Order: sequence, then structure tokens, then C-alpha cells
Amino acid sequence: MNALLRRKPTLVLFTRATLATLVASALLGCAPPAYPQSMAHHLLGRPLPEMRTREWLNGGPIEMADLHGKVVVIKFFADYCAPCKETLPAAERVHASHAGVVFIGVSEDDAREKVNKAIAEFGLTFPVIFDRSQMISGKFRVREMPRTFVADKSGVVRWIGGEGQSEADLAQAIEAAK
Repeated sequence: MNALLRRKPTLVLFTRATLATLVASALLGCAPPAYPQSMAHHLLGRPLPEMRTREWLNGGPIEMADLHGKVVVIKFFADYCAPCKETLPAAERVHASHAGVVFIGVSEDDAREKVNKAIAEFGLTFPVIFDRSQMISGKFRVREMPRTFVADKSGVVRWIGGEGQSEADLAQAIEAAK
């Protein structure tokens, strides 16, 4: 009888320790994905700026009210931007694999033909704004290319990528924003 009494507390302790380990593992495993390293920018943690334009190519127009409750990716590019030639096809691949995420391209090119060439060359299927006057890039304070903004479902900018961003970084930022 004494042997049985001595073993019972050990079983209870083992059971509590196992339960605590399982709960901790479950909580850690359910943590939301983290954002990759973001570029420093004044828009981090702030709402997306308003984007009003009549210069939509490849789809659109998209109203800001239509973006509510959706993860949004804003991809700035231009013909003169050498790194854009790598980040645009990557953005298109991520767009194709993330249904329900709104992608909007913003071209700073000075001629519509250059924008149409990029759309065709890179097979872009998301809407593109022809920002000839650079009004939108001014609102986003885009000074270097490429630049990618990811906003969460509440419309707050949570991640900004640049020249060094990878396709995996963009996908991870989108997953974290969901």
C-alpha cells in the first residue's frame, strides 16, 4: 500500500508536466507568422494613403472602400529600375498563389507604352496605376525603386520591401498580414 501511495504523486506530477508541455507547445505553434525585416518608413503602422486616379491599366478601378477587410499589396515600379525586373515577376508569382489578396501595381514611367510593355513582359495580371505625375508615389514618399507596401486587413501598412526583398519575404509578409 505504501508503494502505491508513493507512486501516485509522481503520476500526478508527470501528468501535470506533460499537460503544461502540451499547452505550451500548442500555444507556440499557434502563434501568428512574423513579418520579415521591414524597411524603415514613415508609413509603417499607419493607414494606406488614398489612391485616386483615372489612369488604371490592366484592370481597375479599385476604390479604397473596396479594400476594407483585405490584405493589400502596393508594388511600385518603373522601366528604368533594374531590380524591378526581378521583383515584378516575383510579385506576379506571389499574386497568383494568394487568392483574396489585392495587388495593385503603380508605375512611375513617363509613357503609357512603357507600362504596357512591363505588363506584357512580366505577365502581370493585377491592376496597374499609370502614375505619370507621381502623385501616388508622392503620397507614399517613394524615393527609391522598387518599393512594396503590405497592409493588413484593417488597412494599416505592416511591411515595406525594397531592392533586397525576396519572393519569400513578400509571401511571409502577406501571411503575417492575414
